[in-house]
Amino acid sequence: MAEGERQPPTDSSEEIPTAAQNFIIPKKEIHTVPDMGKWKRSQAYADYIGFILTLNEGVKGKKLTFEYKVSEAIEKLVALLNTLDRWIDETPPVDQPSRFGNKAYRTWYAKLDEEAENLVATVVPTHLAAAVPEVAVYLKESVGNSTRIDYGTGHEAAFAAFLCCLCKIGVLRVDDQIAIVFKVFNRYLEVMRKLQKTYRMEPAGSQGVWGLDDFQFLPFIWGSSQLIDHPYLEPRHFVDEKAVNENHKDYMFLECILFITEMKTGPFAEHSNQLWNISAVPSWSKVNQGLIRMYKAECLEKFPVIQHFKFGSLLPIQPVTSC
Repeated sequence: MAEGERQPPTDSSEEIPTAAQNFIIPKKEIHTVPDMGKWKRSQAYADYIGFILTLNEGVKGKKLTFEYKVSEAIEKLVALLNTLDRWIDETPPVDQPSRFGNKAYRTWYAKLDEEAENLVATVVPTHLAAAVPEVAVYLKESVGNSTRIDYGTGHEAAFAAFLCCLCKIGVLRVDDQIAIVFKVFNRYLEVMRKLQKTYRMEPAGSQGVWGLDDFQFLPFIWGSSQLIDHPYLEPRHFVDEKAVNENHKDYMFLECILFITEMKTGPFAEHSNQLWNISAVPSWSKVNQGLIRMYKAECLEKFPVIQHFKFGSLLPIQPVTSC
């Protein structure tokens, strides 16, 4: 499959027979700024960025409405996310003096904390049950912080890591690539937006007007890849309300723009300066390449984000082993 040519197959479970693998509970390994070198040399970093780039290639030029294969594992992941969505409905915000960070989020999170392994067990076949506690940690890390009631790109990265782990143990396969982004990740985004709105979550480590977005990054990367070689939509069109309204159901990038304009008031150039600047880039392929560079620099190489990342047997801190 052409998408996988850039990196080793995401399905690296073939290297280690999963049944013989010793799964471990992932833990933090990046405690100080000098530890960042360990992260950048690690197998986890190589596998994570390889996963992001493989999916980036897989969705290139494709609409969300494109017909793609939906496996049983994908359906089960969507059902898991539907459960998280239902729990939001069952946990309404409480009355409190503070406008932001509604404490009902902690009740919602406590339910996930308690049920995460059971939820993951619905997706993972019984012969891989030993992997469930390790994989479930990434799910729990992917929905925000219950102490600070905030959400940011580190939490989003944990969800991508969760999906990457499911690929590594063979639950998700190479031909699930498009569905991973269009069906699972898109549903995850919907649930995260509902969490952010319902509980008025704070942006974690937001750079304010100088950041790309308060909460997400990956849908801008994959969303710009979708738009590469589009017959008429150019980067300058995403600041055009009409173009966004007419096309957001087909393109993740425009869905993100729509959400920003719903949540923020005032001129776009003022509240989302970085995105405004990106609208001047001549082509979507240049936007896509630039966003990948920016993601590495602003998220994956930033200690405040990576200090929270957890490493286990599937995403190990050990240095990359050359073949």
